[in-house]
Amino acid sequence: MSAQRTERLLNLLIALLNSRYGLRRSELRDKIYDSAASDAAFGRMFERDKNDLRDFGFEVETVTDLGWSSDDPATTRYRIGKESNRLPDVELTRDEWTVLLLASQLWEQAALGPAATNAMRKLQASGSLADVALPAGVQPRIKPAGQAFEDLVGAMHAQHPVRFRYLAGSTGREEERVVEPWGLGSRFGQWYLVGYDRGRQAERFFRLSRFTSAVSVLAKETFAPPSGFNVRAELDSLPELPQRSAVVDVRNDRLLGLRKRAEPAAVGSAAGRPDDGWDRLAVPYRDAELLGEELASYGPNAKVVEPAELASAVRRRLEGAAAFLAEPVPNYTFSGGAAGKRARKRTSEDQLKRMLQLVPFLVHNQGLHIQDVADQFGITRQELENDLLILICSGLPQGYPDELLDIQWEDDHVFITQSLELNRPVRFTVDEACALLTGLETLNGLPGLAEGGALESVTLKLMAAAGEEGLRAGALSPEVGPGNTANLETIREAVMSGQQLHLVYLSAQKDSLSERDVDPLRLYSMDNTWYFEAYCHSAEGLRNFRLDRIEDLRPNGRPVSAPVLPDGGFPAKLFTPNDDDTLVTVQLTARGAGLADDYYAERTAALPDGGLVAEIRFGSTSWLPMFVAQHGGAVRILDPAGLAEASRDWIEAALAQYAR
Repeated sequence: MSAQRTERLLNLLIALLNSRYGLRRSELRDKIYDSAASDAAFGRMFERDKNDLRDFGFEVETVTDLGWSSDDPATTRYRIGKESNRLPDVELTRDEWTVLLLASQLWEQAALGPAATNAMRKLQASGSLADVALPAGVQPRIKPAGQAFEDLVGAMHAQHPVRFRYLAGSTGREEERVVEPWGLGSRFGQWYLVGYDRGRQAERFFRLSRFTSAVSVLAKETFAPPSGFNVRAELDSLPELPQRSAVVDVRNDRLLGLRKRAEPAAVGSAAGRPDDGWDRLAVPYRDAELLGEELASYGPNAKVVEPAELASAVRRRLEGAAAFLAEPVPNYTFSGGAAGKRARKRTSEDQLKRMLQLVPFLVHNQGLHIQDVADQFGITRQELENDLLILICSGLPQGYPDELLDIQWEDDHVFITQSLELNRPVRFTVDEACALLTGLETLNGLPGLAEGGALESVTLKLMAAAGEEGLRAGALSPEVGPGNTANLETIREAVMSGQQLHLVYLSAQKDSLSERDVDPLRLYSMDNTWYFEAYCHSAEGLRNFRLDRIEDLRPNGRPVSAPVLPDGGFPAKLFTPNDDDTLVTVQLTARGAGLADDYYAERTAALPDGGLVAEIRFGSTSWLPMFVAQHGGAVRILDPAGLAEASRDWIEAALAQYAR
């Protein structure tokens, strides 16, 4: 969409909103469209523009004069009802705003993050946003399950089938699947797609960890999910995989985390005896792919003896990583701009959606500084001024001064005195309704969040406001419940009461245990993996600790005395890059592109195949060969060369064990 078309659509929208009886095609053509265009060209533009307005939430009504055929353009008029597609006013209490703010932040780095932001902005324009802060005790968030998650969410809401390659659990072979995506959710620490497998002509469950290719969306095809489909109920019927035992040889005095949950294995004659310097362990597991990912990261320090399925899962990842390392380095150019989260490409459609949110936002927030407005919308001041320049040139077809949008910002404070029926936000899209309603449902049951009636009451209010889009929004069902509720509650109480904690902690990167006294600051999660941020007195700085790696936790009887506090941003970062950290250049496939956001890439360069080259700062680099092996061909190191060579040696040494 060009800037000229953006302005034309805005003028068409204002004309149709402000016409009580409707406007004929001839009137619209004379006032809004290029009169030099042929009848056929005008007809195509007009039909396309009507479809675009419907996509933005505005239903174009057709009004026909009595006694005349609707096929006669001379007697057919068009208008947009002022109330039919507007978001109802939603009045929220302070407690409800707090819960809703927390629910919207669940998606900070996931596909629905922008949709949650847009939905909150619409609510702010339909009522006053209370001055609330996120609760310090518990701050969950949802970690996107790779690029596949984003593609599946988009296809699911647009009701397009998808194609992908999948490692079948029954056969162990890669197979191509064409699926109608009905719902997404997480159970047992894994994300699942529930949908109709066209090849097998039946409903099936697909673990996203078994996807072996990027997801292709079949945008020219559509489907309708079955009536009454409930993804939560479907996933609740999914049985957990049975627990099995794997035999794994581990180097002496290595892999403390694995040893913690394993037992010494009996040495059988069929499998032989472990080599000198190795211990044989029996490791419980349920999912061979999940354990295979972990064991692949251990490289030459672990070797699967049995079962063959698990050994194959490890070997496949190592071979994928080795193959990726052997590919030629692509040509790439980093995009300009400041360091930060990987930017998504902005389009003219984004600009028009933003302007439709901007007008009601300004109506309800008169006199804000222009930079504050730009910050609210996540754009630069120049981008905002470009939006405002288009808006002040838009209005009714006659174009008289009092029939144009009236916005001033000469003193750097923005005021709007003429909104031309754009003063109320458009109803939620399916993505926006899904982001908030799924977020609220996910919070239900978490300690300290479901107390009182705020969670229930705000959910009912949003369901009523969302209407049909709210009914279509229930196709996501993530889990964020903690595995160790005792530790979570101990940390939460310490945060609220300002008490220090003493912990014994397992560092997976250093493969060692340490004892620390910490000042707990806040709890947060990525799916159902929970962390707490604290000031560590041993390290003399902020650190993040996984709850499932805590060996012992107890209050030490002293009050907190941290000299620093968290920056208030949400969510807390797993680590904060420093200028003296090592700058590492990595290449990511389309399947692994989301890692650029997970590790706060400073610069990225898009590749033609959908992958990325990214620059990321790491305080410690000794674990990066494990990182490359774990992701099995989705990531490789390009620079520094020594680090790339170390990862190559790590993977070759691991593969050599299986070759023997």
